[in-house]
Amino acid sequence: MLLCAVDLSAQDEQRVDSAVAAMLRERDVRVSDGNIVHLLPSGQAKFDDLFAEIKKAEKFIHMEYFNFRNDSINELLISLLLEKVREGVEVRIMYDDFGNMSNNQPVKKKQHRSLAEQGIKIELFDPIRFPWVNHIFPRDHRKIVVIDGRVAYTGGMNVADYYITGIEKIGPWRDMHMHIEGTAVNDLHLIFVAMWEVQTGEVLRGEKYFPKHNNMGGMRVAIVDRAPRYTNKSMRELFISMLDHAQKKVRIVNPYFVPTNKVRKAIKRTIDRGVEVEIMLSAKSDIPLTPDATHWIGRKLAKRGAKVYLFNGGFHHTKVMMVDDQMCTVGSSNLDSRSLRCDYEVNTVIFDKDVTKQLNDMFDEDLKTSDLLTHEMWMKKSVWKRFVAWFGNALTPFL
Repeated sequence: MLLCAVDLSAQDEQRVDSAVAAMLRERDVRVSDGNIVHLLPSGQAKFDDLFAEIKKAEKFIHMEYFNFRNDSINELLISLLLEKVREGVEVRIMYDDFGNMSNNQPVKKKQHRSLAEQGIKIELFDPIRFPWVNHIFPRDHRKIVVIDGRVAYTGGMNVADYYITGIEKIGPWRDMHMHIEGTAVNDLHLIFVAMWEVQTGEVLRGEKYFPKHNNMGGMRVAIVDRAPRYTNKSMRELFISMLDHAQKKVRIVNPYFVPTNKVRKAIKRTIDRGVEVEIMLSAKSDIPLTPDATHWIGRKLAKRGAKVYLFNGGFHHTKVMMVDDQMCTVGSSNLDSRSLRCDYEVNTVIFDKDVTKQLNDMFDEDLKTSDLLTHEMWMKKSVWKRFVAWFGNALTPFL
């Protein structure tokens, strides 16, 4: 989606956040002022906030998710949405069929029919059909909710109980989501509307869906969308720009840390410039082989000079990067080939010290339940586990 950007002030031109904003502007990504961003650092916080805003809806509720699990939180959500439909509110839901099938509690076709009969417009992205292999790439990995064009939600969380209850084998499920108000709401909504139109043919235009926004707050925000064939390089360019312009410190939390070659080179350049680089990886993962591969890459970067930590407080599914205490990004994009080269993704770039500090404070708190990845820790692994880690790293282009 091509959008116009605001001009950057001359006094900010040497700052890392303005350098990144300039890069985004060159690529037709809008950088808007006057926004408000509230971080939602837990599943309970996300769903409490989301449900409260849904109750206020008067015109429409639009949702786009990768995983829309058929469990108790979904049941509460659907019950609330049906109440709003009876009040005359339009409800549209789109979620990825692969994401739905990849869990053990999928929403079934008969439930679709029932919801449609009750007034909810619900759509599967790229339904899985024979030959199934044709549907591996690309998938819709975005997480977007827009309510009345006045508030939006995006980040790393889908609709599932485990964001609140955790998973027995790996413990609590950590993630990050956002409540956004201001012009950036329309930027997120453009992404949903474009995908909805492609999938259904329904055109959504006008001030009802894209109201004018007053200056809601003091935050500069950019919405970076990755759409295959149209903005293929957007996420790679974002991460590389943030890394290449960092002057003091970079902090990364990412669950599937198997960066593509260009992103990995950018991390190495950042380390070699003397920038402090800290990376937090999960000790456990929901996907076999992935933690071993991420630890292998983490060890290599630690040998180069990065501080790499293994988080032991559950599964850290958060996808954030903070740079120079000035700016950060939160989104759906993993640092792996699937996110950076294949799938539909969306990240929010927040040019704000306070939000960046909140994420840094979270990082500091998580250090209390993390271990520094050292050579001694690595050598304690069995020869077999080290081989598995090497093999996983070799598969980076396919993970």
